[in-house]
Amino acid sequence: MRARRLIGAVLVAGLLAALGPAAGAGAATAPATEGSKDPVIIVAGTFANQALANVYYEALATRLRRDGYRVWKFGLPGGGLGDIANASARLNQFADSVRASTGATRVDLIGHSQGGLVIRHYLKFRGGAGEVDSAISLGAPHYGAAVANLLTLLGLGTCAGVVACRQMTIGSPFLRALNAGDDTIGNVRYTNIASVNDGIVQPYTTSFLADDGNNTNVKVQQQCPLRVVGHVGLPYDGTVYSGIKDALAHRAITLNCFAL
Repeated sequence: MRARRLIGAVLVAGLLAALGPAAGAGAATAPATEGSKDPVIIVAGTFANQALANVYYEALATRLRRDGYRVWKFGLPGGGLGDIANASARLNQFADSVRASTGATRVDLIGHSQGGLVIRHYLKFRGGAGEVDSAISLGAPHYGAAVANLLTLLGLGTCAGVVACRQMTIGSPFLRALNAGDDTIGNVRYTNIASVNDGIVQPYTTSFLADDGNNTNVKVQQQCPLRVVGHVGLPYDGTVYSGIKDALAHRAITLNCFAL
């Protein structure tokens, strides 16, 4: 039994390391130019606490600043190992502080991996639907990640005690509640970008949401068949960023397949 628990802990650590970068939450403001564009908050993936989020998502933040956006990064409390609902409560507070400091009515959100679930929980259960303009997810396990379910198949269904891991399993109570009814509530513009090369969130289609007129699902390889981008590389990829720019500008998503 002790050996089984040890194996489970190792598997969970590997899963969570892959679902995000590695390692609470806090403010890391990086305002660029003032203007009419909504402030942008990058919501980190699993294991990315504030310190790591500041580093790991800086390349994406730099691209956004160059395009005239004011950018903040939100690292997950406790590195995203705890209850995703608690992280969404913290995101609510964080977004409120950004709106208050900038005078903006709404913010735009970009969530990588688990960050996409934190965003959707905030939108659905914390009043975020009235505070957010665009919600963009990169490889988010909106309908779960099969790799998390492997732990159950191995008789380790508790995910070695890691709450977020249990919540990201396909068919979990958390995801059933999150996905009940309308996937894309409010007047928020949803964009979900996924790659067939994602080795963690599989099937990659679990990153997509049902479309009721305010949602766009983007498979990178549908427009760019030769583009190879994995889960951890989504925030760095130039082609993916071209889709982020279109989504923020409320344009049809036309990927630049040769972007660096």
